[in-house]
Amino acid sequence: MENPSSQRTVAGALEENILAILDSTEADDTQYANDDRTAFLDAVRAASLVPENGTPPTYKWFASIFTILRIGKSLELTMASFKLLNELDKRFPRVHLSVVDESKSSSKPTVIVENEAWSPFVFSSETSNEREAADNPGGSIDSSGFQLLIQDLADATAEPNFQASETKSLGNMLLFQYLVNVLEGDFQPRNCVYAETANWVLLRESLLNMLLVSRKLNYKNLMKDCLAIMYENFDTAATIALLEIGNNTCIAMQKFLILIMELDVSKKAAEMQGSTTRADGVRTPLLEMVLDELTYNIDILDSFLQVFKSEPKWKLEVVVQYLWKYIGKPSVRTRRSNGPTDDASFSGALKCFSNITSTKSTIKKIRPELVQLLLAHGLQAHLSLPCKRHVEGSSASSEETSNSSLIEVSENIISAFRNLKTADKKMEILPLGKEALFTAATIISTKS
Repeated sequence: MENPSSQRTVAGALEENILAILDSTEADDTQYANDDRTAFLDAVRAASLVPENGTPPTYKWFASIFTILRIGKSLELTMASFKLLNELDKRFPRVHLSVVDESKSSSKPTVIVENEAWSPFVFSSETSNEREAADNPGGSIDSSGFQLLIQDLADATAEPNFQASETKSLGNMLLFQYLVNVLEGDFQPRNCVYAETANWVLLRESLLNMLLVSRKLNYKNLMKDCLAIMYENFDTAATIALLEIGNNTCIAMQKFLILIMELDVSKKAAEMQGSTTRADGVRTPLLEMVLDELTYNIDILDSFLQVFKSEPKWKLEVVVQYLWKYIGKPSVRTRRSNGPTDDASFSGALKCFSNITSTKSTIKKIRPELVQLLLAHGLQAHLSLPCKRHVEGSSASSEETSNSSLIEVSENIISAFRNLKTADKKMEILPLGKEALFTAATIISTKS
């Protein structure tokens, strides 16, 4: 067996040989330099990914690949470095769950963090590290650099004549997609174990939390730019490549926002348990900011819900919270109250349109057309949930109970639209509303 010192010597020599490809042309912007960068990326792939037991990428390899992604003026190099970084992260994760011994019922996964691993983010109170991030345009990104990236993306995607030739903007899109993948890979294992252990420290030390609590970040402006990016439409893109990168950027933005909302849920639980401190800061939950934005700018409501169609859980949460914002929050059961409480779910919201009186009261606060959109999108999301989630407030997941729940929701949808039409005789049923009514009628006829 080869001794460890010999292995380190071989690894060191391999690192130097591969990095040497870049040394002479690192700062050049010529075809010759780009060829060297391509050769470097190929060499890393050959060393780390091609063999079954590939060499783990070194800190300097990662840093060099990331530099190519950040400042590369060649779209081909930018896309190649983006792809390589994602493949390396998948093969050699920085944070992952331990292997569980299934033979032991008490065995539970723990979070394993590679503390010495390279990271595209740098969060530190040390001035030297902050200056290093600011002075090195191809190096790791701090919180202010992340905010500038989002601002650039918001400005670029708002341009009506955005062209595929704008390599910098496309590079920023790929950079953002990669950073979100890193945030997700770091957060999800931690959140998984937090759900089992309620150990808030795991999430406090996550890259996502450290990014959001940074004093160098203007959280409200960041979220406003993030929401603006999600509303942009890339259907007029000049090329298929631009369309794909643009759409993937919207998907990455949706993923980023969902990660924040998941963090908010876990943080709220930690606060209720008294696990948080002043150091964790005070931040408005993202869902509240989304609702405020959708209330202020109602024209984007339909577009926003369309974007979230692949995430029915959060789409339904937005619909329910939006409806209850106007219906009035459900009452809370107290020790002295014996009557039933209102159901703060989609089914509970539908019941508020079960009679003419409550329907008339609600459409005084919110336009009937908006109610139609919310009910239609709510039904779509409800039907897209896993079967067991159809039975709200119950752990039962049998087919019979699920069918009963679907029939009840469908009947309530039809009743709600009927009462809306009665309360406002001038109201026209929107195409999306007609689709919801057809779906509801079909469910009732097939499952009754």
